[in-house]
Amino acid sequence: MIRRIINKVFGRKPRVASKGVHILPLAAHGIRRDQLDDCALKVCETLSASGFKGYVVGGAVRDLLVGKTPKDFDVATDATPEEVRRLFRRSRIIGRRFQIVHVMCGRETIEVTTFRSNGQKEVEDEDEQSAGGKSPAEHKRQTDEHGRLLSDNVFGSMEDDAARRDFTINALYYDPAREEVHDYFGGVADCKARMLRMIGDPETRFREDPVRMLRAARFAAKLDFHIDEATRKPVATLAPLLANIPRARIFDEALKLLLSGHALRGVHQLRAEGLHHGMLPLLDTILDDPTGERFINAALKSTDERIQSDRPSSPAFLFATLLWPQVVKRWHALEAAGERPQPALFVAMDEVLDAQRSQLAIPRRYDGMMKEIWGLQPRFEQRGGQRPYRLLEHPRFRAAYDFLLLRAESGEVDRELGDWWTRFQDADEDERAGMLMADSGPKPRRRRKRRKPGETGGEAQPA
Repeated sequence: MIRRIINKVFGRKPRVASKGVHILPLAAHGIRRDQLDDCALKVCETLSASGFKGYVVGGAVRDLLVGKTPKDFDVATDATPEEVRRLFRRSRIIGRRFQIVHVMCGRETIEVTTFRSNGQKEVEDEDEQSAGGKSPAEHKRQTDEHGRLLSDNVFGSMEDDAARRDFTINALYYDPAREEVHDYFGGVADCKARMLRMIGDPETRFREDPVRMLRAARFAAKLDFHIDEATRKPVATLAPLLANIPRARIFDEALKLLLSGHALRGVHQLRAEGLHHGMLPLLDTILDDPTGERFINAALKSTDERIQSDRPSSPAFLFATLLWPQVVKRWHALEAAGERPQPALFVAMDEVLDAQRSQLAIPRRYDGMMKEIWGLQPRFEQRGGQRPYRLLEHPRFRAAYDFLLLRAESGEVDRELGDWWTRFQDADEDERAGMLMADSGPKPRRRRKRRKPGETGGEAQPA
């Protein structure tokens, strides 16, 4: 409060721009402060009023520049996590390798990060350079034999923080107080040119974190950007490095791509770059089969439409679609070997789920819903007696029905089957009764009546 009064009375202190940064006014970028989330704006104002810097950073600035509505607003500051925590009553520090602060405003959460060092500061001492010595920042930088960063936990300046980021379009800092964008690497120009370009040497940066290759494919698909040729060039050679990344992290990146609203293009972008082997190796099997390709394309297109219209989409449903072509293939193989249909399906489910653990590490919490969706598919074929009514009452009916429609759209099952179930749901009782077909489902086994103790199997003997 005191700081605000002083600023109003005496005016703001003149700014000193960091070396190499371009500070763009409102007229050059067009982002107004009223386009920001109220919570993010409040966080920046609170930091500024307490003597710290506060900028909206990264994806939110990028999205506003290209005319998209940001999903999240992140804030970067020169305040340490402990200092941020003291400023906001409803906040908490999370993370071990690098601490960040979650600031809660109502139902919203703003992620506040302290400026980080990229760990690659130049050595200014000529004697140290000639001796092959390292700067203090470089001593803290630990990599494995492939060049992947193992430790990156150093606070730094805003310039350091910008250099640490992956792509130029993500190294943008918006100052709400002045409505200015701080641009260190030409990110604003790249946004206007719809170009995705790596900061620094692409090969080195990809080796530091191979997941950046997956992020490149995801951003290119989501934003409809072209990948800069120098950025794309090392990908084909370095794609195998994804095998060194924990499967859980690969799964998180896959989920971001599939729930981006541009999953269809993203999946094909992955395959075009040869990156699907590190994220979704099953794509080769699926997309080389015409029916499987139609099914996956229909599923991803449907998911994109749901997300773009702000409707929920279940990760379990998504992964059920991705794995279904493999389940069907194994199911039919077991049937051909003499196994009965229903047991064959359940064996195929378990085998496919067990096999994918080493590829994508889909969490086991999704297994139940995926199995229910798959297990209900044969029941849609049973349209006689009470079976359709019982299926309608199943908790997973709607998800399984949506799954059936995708199968019908891809040609895996007759479209008439999907149309029948669409009509049956909305029909009244009389119409439903008229729609029922001859009961072709398996007849329940007749239970043998248990005999009471002392009872014989023949006729009762006369007294």
